[in-house]
Amino acid sequence: MTTLNFSCLDDYDPDSLHVDRARRIMLDMLPAVSGHECVFVRQALGRVLAEDVISPVDVPAHDNSAMDGWALRSADLAAEGETRLKNIGTAFAGRAFEGKVSRGETVRIMTGAVLPAGVDCVVVQEVSRVEGDTVIVPPGQRADQNIRRAGEDLKAGKPAIAAGKLLRPAELGIIASLGIAEVSVRRRVRVALFSTGDELCSIGTPLFPGAVYDSNRYTLWGMLTRLGCDVIDMGVVKDEPAALEAAFREAANCADVIVTSGGVSVGEADFIKQLMQKLGEVAFWKIAMKPGRPMAFGRINAGRIQPDGESKPGAWLFGLPGNPVAVMVTFYQFARPALLKLMGLDPVPEFPTFPARCVEDIKKGKGRTEFQRGILFQENGEWCVRPTGHQGSGVLSSMAKADCFIVLEHERGKVSAGETVQVQLMTGLV
Repeated sequence: MTTLNFSCLDDYDPDSLHVDRARRIMLDMLPAVSGHECVFVRQALGRVLAEDVISPVDVPAHDNSAMDGWALRSADLAAEGETRLKNIGTAFAGRAFEGKVSRGETVRIMTGAVLPAGVDCVVVQEVSRVEGDTVIVPPGQRADQNIRRAGEDLKAGKPAIAAGKLLRPAELGIIASLGIAEVSVRRRVRVALFSTGDELCSIGTPLFPGAVYDSNRYTLWGMLTRLGCDVIDMGVVKDEPAALEAAFREAANCADVIVTSGGVSVGEADFIKQLMQKLGEVAFWKIAMKPGRPMAFGRINAGRIQPDGESKPGAWLFGLPGNPVAVMVTFYQFARPALLKLMGLDPVPEFPTFPARCVEDIKKGKGRTEFQRGILFQENGEWCVRPTGHQGSGVLSSMAKADCFIVLEHERGKVSAGETVQVQLMTGLV
């Protein structure tokens, strides 16, 4: 089992870690899950490759034409002026020209067609003229132009896609181009999910006084599902130590990761930190950020022998805040990169970040990193951003309106309209 040892870390403060420091500590200790499976190519989309895909063939398999035009010998090109050549046939994609091109001859060739023997140049049809069976090409042509050489894309016996790569549509196309029907991928990360709180009601039931519907499990389910995790929804667990302990033990025995929402602040009924210390180890529980300061990360030990006789090492725990916006912000800034690391993705991609001009004033105190919700737009060819409005951590509509995070650095104070800020794109993630 992994031991969380922080005694050797400089400036380690579990009560108030900087965002970048906390993320780096977390990623450095997380291994990829073990185990992989063989799936058909169409089932591999969004999965992480477990083993290199080795190309069994050269791609392309033959020297071929990159354009529609005329295949000829560069040695026949006139030193000055036009070159006149005799047309002796046509080479089609999938139907090669069987003869050989000799001195003073040319062959009409289509894109993708195998180069006839003897030629080393393709002249595009748009610049050529035809007079009967004579083809006239202009000056300025050269050897090897408009030709795709065998193996210039992929070499037989060499890795076409390296292990640790996320398989996107382009990778599926590469695999299919090699004639490979199945690939080995990392198994999906299993995530046990539950919300905590006596005030939470499930949808479809009437609200009692002081109650709220549990929205966090639905946003978390969406984010986890979008990442390709196997999600085990354990519902709502009451703020009772015995019930929470039972839930943690069950989750640690069936999942790689436990994600909870609520119960990590300093209220009397917030038991997550205490249970983490009892059942496992705590890495940190407060981050110098807004929203999302109370966020626990650590490990829950499993206490049951598995059917195969092995003792399960336990599960990583992300104890996220209870406020809806804080749940999403901490998930994207911490849980998401951690889950990508556990999935075996190498390297773990960061949020795309770039500068933009902020068009409104933003209040901010120094000493924490803030993630404001923003809307990007262009003005006079320049990228600009404005906040979505009220930025309270309970205003979930601010996330629905936003297409980016406005990232205000730890030591930065208030922002005046017109100043440059850093933004993280949400597009394709939320």
